[in-house]
Amino acid sequence: MSARKADTLGGRAAVVGIGATEFSKDSGRSELKLAVEAVQAALDDAGLAPADVDGLVTFTMDTSPEITVAQACGIGDLTFFSRVHYGGGAACATVQQAALAVATGVAEVVVCYRAFNERSGRRFGSGVQHREPSAEGAALGWSLPFGLLTPASWVAMAAQRYLYAYGLTPEVFGHVAVTDRRHAATNPAAYFHGKPITLADHAASRWIVEPLRLLDCCQETDGGQALVVTSVERARDLRRPPAVITAAAQGAGRGQEQMTSFYRDDLTGLPEMGVVARQLWRGSGLTPADVDVAILYDHFTPFVLMQLEEFGFCGRGEAAGFVAEGALPLNTHGGQLGEAYLHGMNGIAEAVRQIRGTSVNQVPGAARALVTAGTGVPTSGLLLGADG
Repeated sequence: MSARKADTLGGRAAVVGIGATEFSKDSGRSELKLAVEAVQAALDDAGLAPADVDGLVTFTMDTSPEITVAQACGIGDLTFFSRVHYGGGAACATVQQAALAVATGVAEVVVCYRAFNERSGRRFGSGVQHREPSAEGAALGWSLPFGLLTPASWVAMAAQRYLYAYGLTPEVFGHVAVTDRRHAATNPAAYFHGKPITLADHAASRWIVEPLRLLDCCQETDGGQALVVTSVERARDLRRPPAVITAAAQGAGRGQEQMTSFYRDDLTGLPEMGVVARQLWRGSGLTPADVDVAILYDHFTPFVLMQLEEFGFCGRGEAAGFVAEGALPLNTHGGQLGEAYLHGMNGIAEAVRQIRGTSVNQVPGAARALVTAGTGVPTSGLLLGADG
């Protein structure tokens, strides 16, 4: 979608299948096995067979290549395969890539997937251990020598500036954590099912990197998630009600780096998500008032507040109060803080459930859902809607 004018992608493709493994801390099987299980579950949900699939999309960070997943799932010829970079920022962009392929006739049925053993295997929260020589590594070289080694430390820099600029305290981040855990508590698939928290619990949790506490940081998860995308016309003949892709966008801001964009003029927002927001509103013709439920990427609570402000749901510095008021149903699956950290793919699945009317925390009459991908990095977003 052009940053200057609306595109024509909206309404031409839909998510018709969702499937996931269980979410755990020790899956006991390979990442390829997790990917295959998720893909098979998503196809079954859609009422499609492996032979129907001719496209696959995943993340550059995924260890299970498209051709290997195709072989393991019994998928035949592929006419489209693609990977999206920048970690969690890729989540919604995988669906955008699939929708583009479907809309242009490059492929008919595209499966997006992400699978990893992020708790029992590689743990992103352990920080940078080694980097191969690259331009991205050079950018990190301005931060790593000074102790900024982990995602939490990178986000803490922006979070501290946000608090200072608006005269707030770290307690405001607790509203996001409490909201997510309240929804996770009633979601049987969530790791923190049956375990809500209070603002007092948030304030009492230990510091990770000030101003971030333990309950401001998402969990680490083993698991897989897959999504099936096809045309709206074909979707109407399938097993489940389609979640129509009303708009899709990617965004990178001026002065963008991966998680360390500290040399911008202002650290109190997320310009890359602003790029996404403007495209989604322009492409769909919708406004924040039209959104029934929002699934916002929540690897760290401060960036949820900044996203609400970038999308125009409230003014700058006002998002904590907005969340506390419950004005917008938010992360009804429990988010990555409460359900699972699957690089945002499980959030897209929850948006689909909301459109179908099958969420365990269903928003009555939900017909439009906003979903976002990873923040602090080049990112992406979706608006999903009911058919018709």
